Amino acid sequence: MSIFKPYHKEVFASFSDRWDGVSSEPYSELNLALHVKDNPIDVLKNREILAKKFDFYIDNLIYMDQTHSDNIQIINDTFTNKIENCDGIITNKPNIPLMVMVADCIPVLLYDCEKKVIGAVHAGRNGTFKAISKKAVTIMKEEFDSNPEDIVVSLGASIKDCCYEVGKDLADIAIKSFGKKYVIKRDKSFYLDLQTLNLDQLKSVGVKEENIEISPICTSCDKNYFSYRRDGVTGRFAGVIKLHG
Repeated sequence: MSIFKPYHKEVFASFSDRWDGVSSEPYSELNLALHVKDNPIDVLKNREILAKKFDFYIDNLIYMDQTHSDNIQIINDTFTNKIENCDGIITNKPNIPLMVMVADCIPVLLYDCEKKVIGAVHAGRNGTFKAISKKAVTIMKEEFDSNPEDIVVSLGASIKDCCYEVGKDLADIAIKSFGKKYVIKRDKSFYLDLQTLNLDQLKSVGVKEENIEISPICTSCDKNYFSYRRDGVTGRFAGVIKLHG
C-alpha cells in the first residue's frame, strides 16, 4: 500500500480481496464476516488464513459489530475482540490488529506517524453522511494529541459513482447537506461519490490531500471483491492495520 510504504517498519496496513479462502458460494472464498449466514467454521478458518497472510496473532484481532453509525471506540487492554455497535476503532497499542469489514462501503485506515496511533473506520453512506472519517481524526487529535498533518489515510476498494445509483430523494438530501459536487446525474439517474466526500471531510480537519490515497477499484465492477449492491447475499473483505511491537 503506497501511502503506508514509508512507515512499513512501524505499521502494517493492507486490504484483503475475496480469494484464497474456504467459504462456499455465495460467500466464496475469503469471507471474513460472521453475520452473513456463512458457515462460522469457514469464517474462522478464513480469519486464520488472513492472520497468517498478514502476520498477526489471531487472538489479538479487534473487529466491530458494524451498525452504520458514527460510534468510535478507543481500544485499550480491557476490550474484547468484538466491539458492539461500533464503526470506528482507534488504538496506540502495539500488536493489536484492527479490522474493518466491507462489501461496497469504504474501509478507511488511518495512521499518525508521529504519535503512533492507528484507526480503522467503516464509512458507508450513513457513516459518511455523519462524517465518521472526520470524527476519527478529531478523536485522534483530542485523545492522543495527534496533528492531522501527520496522519496518513487510505480508502480501500468500495463502490464508486459509476455504480452507486440512488433515488432522487436521497440525491436531494446529499445535495442539500453537502453540495452538488458529490452527486452525479446521468440521464435520469443519480449516483453518489462517497470517496470525494470522505476526502473533503478529511481535508476539512487538516489532513493533507497528499496524505490521502483512494483506491481506484469499484467493488461493484470488480468481481475480485465482495459487493452487496451487485450480489445481495455475499461475504465481506477487510482492511487491517496494526502497529508493530
